Parts: sequence; structure tokens; C-alpha cells
Amino acid sequence: MELEWHQLDLRYEGLRRRHPAHERHLLASVAELGQQTPIIVINPDSPFVVIDGYKRVRALKRLGRDTVRSMQWSVSELEALLLERSLRQGSEDTLDQAWLLVELQQRFGLSVDELARRFERSKSWVSRRLSLVQALPQVIQDQVRVGVLSAHAAMKYLVPLARANAPAACQLAQAIVPLEPSSRQVGALYQGWRHGTERTRELILTHPQVYLQAQASQTPAPASPAQRWLEDLGALGGIARRARRALENGLWHELLAAEHEELAHAFERTRTEVDSLCHRYDLERGHVG
Repeated sequence: MELEWHQLDLRYEGLRRRHPAHERHLLASVAELGQQTPIIVINPDSPFVVIDGYKRVRALKRLGRDTVRSMQWSVSELEALLLERSLRQGSEDTLDQAWLLVELQQRFGLSVDELARRFERSKSWVSRRLSLVQALPQVIQDQVRVGVLSAHAAMKYLVPLARANAPAACQLAQAIVPLEPSSRQVGALYQGWRHGTERTRELILTHPQVYLQAQASQTPAPASPAQRWLEDLGALGGIARRARRALENGLWHELLAAEHEELAHAFERTRTEVDSLCHRYDLERGHVG
């Protein structure tokens, strides 16, 4: 069915993050091919509540279209939200989950126990996501929603910063938006604020680009041959321990006969390389200089 804009209720638009690059691609596709997939709506009352298809709605509005092709689900609003969530499971991140949990708790009065049952998760899983939204200031959540701030960066760095100093987290988030920073850069700013002096913190909050440029100019010295060799030995030892634990846990008895032969050949090749290394080490250690 075709619906006009005044017939749509967009109350759940804020539950999903926007991805500007994806939306530009969708806009180009709709402009060329038209709307290929209907949006999902329910209509317990009036107007129709949009459950899925907010990116298509925004694209069609930007193109000046008057209507949107829609498909109606004959289920309750709560059931529709849970069904839509199950269909896109895997494409959502922790913040998407948190927003939906908060919405279900506030709009439908679901308890933590009920949310855990509905999502087939533990109560601690639900509580952690609810606390995530409570810890992250609304201004930062809004930046994540519209796609100007990475959800990963917000969760990994701005949440702990907000718990320590919410005004500082908000100021930093506002200052870095024009920079379009990577998660690594946000992490560098967070670590700088966490371990820096008051002067460093002020610089990070007021001129984050200056701090990042200063960090980038501090090129670390290349590792010495001894450091590289120690790193190689550490990696070799770690792999050997992991392989030994696999054997101790019964790996050999789980293999097929053909796999036994393949593993035995590979092990003998590895033993030869390790024996050669040990022999060379003994020679070098005994003839220093």
C-alpha cells in the first residue's frame, strides 16, 4: 500500500544509528531504480507506526517523493519491535541493543527479568546495556545516532570518560566532531586525558587536533635487533604453549587417520626448524666475538 508522509509515525527513528555513506548509496539507488523494498508498519491506532525502513523514508523525502510503499504487520507494537530486532540480529551493535532495551522498558514497562526473557539473555547482559545508556550523556548519544561519532569509540572511550567526568566527555565529543576522528584517534585522546596533566587535559578538550598532531609527530624509535629477536622468541614460546595445550586437551584423539599423518609431517618439519635454531644458538653463544 502507498502511504503519505502525514500518515507515518516515526517514533522509533532514534533507535538506529545513521551511516552517512550507506544513506548516500541508498539515495543514489532509489533515485535511479525507485523504492525496491517496502517499509514495515503497524497500525494499532492511527497513524501508521514505522517499524523498519527509516533510511528509505529519509531517502524518499530527500528526493521529493509524495508517498512510500509500505507493508503492514498484523501484530502488536511490542511484538513487531522484537520481531524486527530478531530479523536484523547480527547487524546491530551494543548501543543499538541498549537503545531498544531502554525504549521497551520505558514505553512498555518491561522489567529487567522480562527483557532478559524476551531477548533470551541473562539479566546481567540487560543491566550492562541499560547502564551504558545511563552513563553516556544524551548529547553524545545524539552524535552517534546521526553518524557523526563512531559508536565503537563512544562505547570504548567516551563511556569511561563520562563516568569519570561527564562534562569533559561532552566537551571532548563536541570538539572532535568536525575532525571526523577514527576510533584509534579518540582512544589516543582518551588516554591522553586520563594520564595527562591539567594542562594536557585542557589542550585535549579545547584543541584536540593540536594534541593529535603532536602525538603523530612523535615517531617511535625502530626496535633494535635484540628487541625484535626477543619478540620473535616470545611469539614462538606462546605458539608452542598453545599447541601443547591443544594436545593435552585431547586434540590428537579427535583427528581422523589422514589428519594424524598430516600433523605428524608438519610437526617433524617444525621440529627440524626448532632444532636448527637451538643448534645455531648454542654455536653463537659458545663463540661470542
